[in-house]
Amino acid sequence: MKKLSQLCVLLCAITPLAAFSVTPDQPAATNKPSLDALFGDSVVAKGKGVEVKRTDLDALVVKMKAQYAAQQMPAPAEMESQVLKNLVIQQLILSKAVDADRAAAKVKFDEWVGKVKKANGFTDETFEKAVSQQLFGGDTIDQWKKQRTEMMTVPLVLERELKINVSDDDVKKFYEDPANTADFEKPEMVRASHILLMTQDPATHQPFPADKKAEKKKQIEDILKQAKGGADFAELAKKYSEDPGSKDKGGEYTFPRNQMVKEFEDTAFSLKPGEISGVVETTYGYHIIKLTEKNSR
Repeated sequence: MKKLSQLCVLLCAITPLAAFSVTPDQPAATNKPSLDALFGDSVVAKGKGVEVKRTDLDALVVKMKAQYAAQQMPAPAEMESQVLKNLVIQQLILSKAVDADRAAAKVKFDEWVGKVKKANGFTDETFEKAVSQQLFGGDTIDQWKKQRTEMMTVPLVLERELKINVSDDDVKKFYEDPANTADFEKPEMVRASHILLMTQDPATHQPFPADKKAEKKKQIEDILKQAKGGADFAELAKKYSEDPGSKDKGGEYTFPRNQMVKEFEDTAFSLKPGEISGVVETTYGYHIIKLTEKNSR
């Protein structure tokens, strides 16, 4: 695996980040990427064979922060730039992939899934349920499969392009190294749904005037009465929520700590499964939150 790291560094040196259109003046929404869907998805790095979007970068930064939090360690200050560099490197390598690389990676992925299922006694259904419980911020099973297959494609491309083999023993040693085992710990997470009525203009981010905000407050209180009265929460979210990133899914998100805005996160983690919050105000607007599930470390 040390060879693989050296190869990635070499590729980065061959194709420096300066060759890409990087926009560092757009700070990462490290505490609220899931709700950034409200304000579009900007491109933070672009070049031949490479395009990294803000939501992709934010999602990986959140995962890395969750891993550090699971170890009760502070995240490095330069984490975002390192994650961006890794994304660029991965996309550069994948741009060199041929059909044979992708087909071989798909075989490796399927073999790995088969081994995991056999070792744990999983059926197709229970395996996908186990994976779903660890997905972040609205990721789907199909996205997870694509990401894992791409990860398995990278060493195949490197082996072919640079004639250096990364053996199964190298991979095994990496995963069994105590220095790396903490990377695979599962952080404390919740699965929750919300209904959002915005109190700022999604295009300009400017707050609504007081009278319009008062209308929104009255409307969210009426919706809360319906939710507390037994109305289907997912249907209420689909009908009323103004968060385009989640309303079609009944308002649902799965996330660890340090991903959402503080007021939203504090409320979600304080609820019991099945419990519905009162009206929660954030910079985005008024929320009602329902907790579905909480997973501790």
